[in-house]
This record gives sequence, structure tokens and C-alpha cells, in this order.
Amino acid sequence: MSATAESLPTSEPKPRRRGARASKKNDLPVRIGGMEYARTASTPTRVLGFDQALIWVCLGLLAWGLVMVYSATIAMSDNPRFARYGQNFFLYRHLLALCLGSVAALIAFQVRMDWWEKVAPWLFVGSLALLIAVLIPHVGTVVNGARRWISLGVMNFQPSELAKLAVLLYAADYMVRKMDVKERFFRAVLPMGVAVAVVGLLLLAQPDMGAFMVIAVIAMGILFLGGVNARMFFLIATVLVIAFGLMIAASEWRRERIFAYLDPWSEQHALGKGYQLSHALIAIGRGEIFGVGLGGSIEKLHWLPEAHTDFLMAVIGEEFGLIGVVCVIGLFMWLTRRIMHIGRQSIALDRVFSGLVAQGIGLWLGFQAFINIGVNLGALPTKGLTLPFMSYGGSAIMMNLVAIAIVLRVDVENRQLMRGGRA
Repeated sequence: MSATAESLPTSEPKPRRRGARASKKNDLPVRIGGMEYARTASTPTRVLGFDQALIWVCLGLLAWGLVMVYSATIAMSDNPRFARYGQNFFLYRHLLALCLGSVAALIAFQVRMDWWEKVAPWLFVGSLALLIAVLIPHVGTVVNGARRWISLGVMNFQPSELAKLAVLLYAADYMVRKMDVKERFFRAVLPMGVAVAVVGLLLLAQPDMGAFMVIAVIAMGILFLGGVNARMFFLIATVLVIAFGLMIAASEWRRERIFAYLDPWSEQHALGKGYQLSHALIAIGRGEIFGVGLGGSIEKLHWLPEAHTDFLMAVIGEEFGLIGVVCVIGLFMWLTRRIMHIGRQSIALDRVFSGLVAQGIGLWLGFQAFINIGVNLGALPTKGLTLPFMSYGGSAIMMNLVAIAIVLRVDVENRQLMRGGRA
């Protein structure tokens, strides 16, 4: 690829239809808004900056989430369990997480992708160390029977959120290094499978099966996008499905969750494992088409547990109705599609690691949003996964913002190459 842009007149370049050939051998097509531009010195300004639409969608989700967290928690101080907290306690904590996450995102955006590639194995090792540390008594913090957090004073940090990003970066780096042996199972796939299995065992010890599912999907997606052949991919997928089935079968409380999902209204489950799901469905049903209005939710008034975290979508459905639910789904679909496009564009520029990282982040955010929304709508069994960018949770918000910053970094480096510069 030429390091300098071809000298052309400074007038606006004419767009050409997709599939047309570039007029010069060194012209690299830039796809913007369904049209393609040759890489020239007069490329439109919007090609040279960064993806502003992606930023605005993320900011919209963050702002909407902030409002909904406040709405879902404003009455929690009336509950004896949260009597020591004020009405604005969760709002201030969520704002703090947004501020810390924004700072972390700005720092991550300054880091070049080649540096992320170099530190990926070390970041993976560091995440393993934190997953082990959280299991140590007096180090890990127990909440609702799960040991998933490390107290940092101002907030509790959840190592499994960092593990999602660490596994993603490590898997992308691994596939780049193993491109030449990707047809050989034991040399290409098995070591990565062992690494994911180790992470899974540590997460199941917390326990946090939801995070393990997300990490497994991220690793599987990157293996597939990295070029692993179909036979290997479906073999691994079959092994994972069997493994998750055995985990559920071997755990009584996981089996009860499945049975409660199948019949949440029964007398046996309505006040037990199906309690959250049944009240989430009541909230969704009360919202009907246009909702009961912002702040008008009744289910958030101590009926629906974890309304500000795992079941924030149910509150959105109650207060904004079907219209609000469809808007949230549409925003996440657009976000996922746009991130995947940035990843494909990077791979087209022969930046495979950056492309796999971006597409992995798209899979992460899209799959987690799919699971959370499916659980809230009663389409999937209950899992403890938050809604990205929107649910209350400092660690999740921080890592979501860092992930988007990395995607924006990939996009900026793509655009630098498109205009003939260096990434």
C-alpha cells in the first residue's frame, strides 16, 4: 500500500457505485453511506475524522440509562434493606461510574492498536490473576451469595468485566499468530480452548455463568471470523452446548431456573425462582404500547428485584411501552452493525488484529444486549447480565466505554490509512 496519497485536484471526488473498480492501482476504496470513494488528497472531511454517529448513539444510550437508573432507584431508600441510602445514592454512584469510565475511555483511545496487540497476552494473565484474587476470602466481596467483586473504596470492581475484554484481545492476537495453522485443530484451536476453559472454571467458582457464556461466544466468534474451518467451528460449538447443558443438569438451582422460566406463573415458582421473571412480565404488560410515563412504574416500587441492574429493560418497557422497547432494540442493532462494519473495513485494509478486535466487541455488546432483553421479555431463562451502557454497574459501564473507545481508535486508524497516512 502506498504511504502517500495520490495527488489529484482538490475538488470533491465523485462517488462511485459499490463494486466498481478503482481507477488507479493504489486507490483504496473508502465506503461511506453506501458509496465508495478512492483514497485521495481530497477525500471528504467526514472520512478523515471519526464515527460521530457511533458516539452519539452511545451517548444517547448512556443518557437514557442514567435517567432510567434514577427512575428505578428513587424509591429504594424506602426499603429497609437500603434505608441507609438516600434517594440519589444510586444516581450519584452511576454518575461516578460514567465519569471514571469516560476518563478510562479517553486514555484507551490514545493507545495505538499495535500496543494493544503487544500487551494482549499480559492483559489476559492479569485478568486471570484478578479472577483468582476475587475468590480469596477477605479480598473478594460477597453480594447476594456470589463472590464477584473486589472493593476499591469508591466502587466495587468486577474482574469478570475486564476478563471479557482481555479474552477478546487475547483471542484476536492468538488468531493473528496462528493464521498459518488454522486448519489444524490441536495446534490452532485447542490451546485457545484451554485458555477459555480456565477462565470458565474461575467464573463458575464465583459463580457467574452469564459472564462465561459471553466470553465463550466472544472466543467462538473470533475463531470463526479468524478463518477456522466450518468443521472445527461446529465441533467446538457442539462441545460448548453439551458443556453448558451438563452445567445446568449438575446444578439444582440452575435446573430450577429453567423450570421457572418454562412456567413462571405456577404456585411453585411464582414466589421462588420465577418471581423476578413474573414481575418483569407484569411490568412489560402494564406498559402496553406507549407506556405509563416516565417515573410511573409500579413494579420498581420493591416488587421487581434488581430493577436498576439486570431488569432495567422491564422498567423501560413499563414506562415507555412497546415504543421504548423497540427503540432500545433498534439502537443496539444499529450499534452492533456499525461496529462490525468498522471491523470488516479494518480487515480489508489488512489490519487483521484490529478488525477482529472491533468485530469481537460488536459480538460482545450485541450478544449481551440480546441476552438481557430476551430475559426481560421472558424469551430466555433468567441470567445475571446487565444491559450494556444502560444498567447500573460501575465495572460494566467502565469496560463498555473502554470497548467503544477501542472501536473508535480502530476507526480513526482506518481513516488515516484511507487518506494515505500511517495508522
